[in-house]
Amino acid sequence: MSGANAIKAGVIGLGQMGGGIARNIAAKSSHLAAVWDVAPDAAERAPQGVPLMNPREMASVCDAIIMVVPSSKEIELCLTGPDGILAVDRPGQVLFDLTSSHPEPTKRLAALAAERGRSYVDAGMTGGAIGADAGKLTLMMGGNGEDIERCAPVLELFAPKRFRMGEVGAGHTMKLIHNMILHTNFFVTSEGCRVGEKAGLDLAQVVDVLNAGFARSVITEFRFPSNILSGKWNARSVVSNLAKDLGLAAKMAADMGQPAPYGTMTAELLQEAMGRGMENTDFSRLYLEMDDLLAKKAPGKAQG
Repeated sequence: MSGANAIKAGVIGLGQMGGGIARNIAAKSSHLAAVWDVAPDAAERAPQGVPLMNPREMASVCDAIIMVVPSSKEIELCLTGPDGILAVDRPGQVLFDLTSSHPEPTKRLAALAAERGRSYVDAGMTGGAIGADAGKLTLMMGGNGEDIERCAPVLELFAPKRFRMGEVGAGHTMKLIHNMILHTNFFVTSEGCRVGEKAGLDLAQVVDVLNAGFARSVITEFRFPSNILSGKWNARSVVSNLAKDLGLAAKMAADMGQPAPYGTMTAELLQEAMGRGMENTDFSRLYLEMDDLLAKKAPGKAQG
């Protein structure tokens, strides 16, 4: 790989997250050498002056490639085939997988990359589209520490907080745990708020009290004021994204034989929402459906 000041990086995927990542790298440095997206309007999404290159073309010029695509399936498409990254010889190249994925497919893809002389880093991210736009994401990574450190001049441009959790697979494990806690918290907070509204309390005041006490969280401090109380319903992520992550988290726990009833129940509630045709709905709107969704899991009237 080139010296730190000369690292050439590419970004694959210019959606809600990848677009913000690419823009930050381009605006703050000269590291961004190429971008790619399968969308027809990819050229319009690309930062000005940064060329579009397919994965194979990108692999021939970049020292590090950051893949911001939906899942391991899309990662494998980026890696394999005649136009894939691994079709090009580029020993020492570092591949960053920023998906939310089960760690077992991640390890398989890392082994595939290693056969072609690549280093593979699974880098779960948190901070949402707003964090990507602001260049303030947090990364939880698994992989070779030296390779991660060598790419720090690029990573710090969009993720000032970075944690190496262990070897390959550890980053995605942490991301699934993070999202299992985060999204379960969204449901239980919504449940409490709906009880408050049913009792005649003002929702805004309920949230204010939660934020003044020990029940506060990013859900009460940011999600409710910005996306629900505001009436904007603009959390910038859809129900299918949450359903995927919680399904993977529940599966991971089950594969380990580790009980996870709350995370599993949240995964089931999200599948119920998917069954109602909400897969492409902004997930903040789940609050509007919360009573009906929760009724599916209610054991009956509580006994006094």
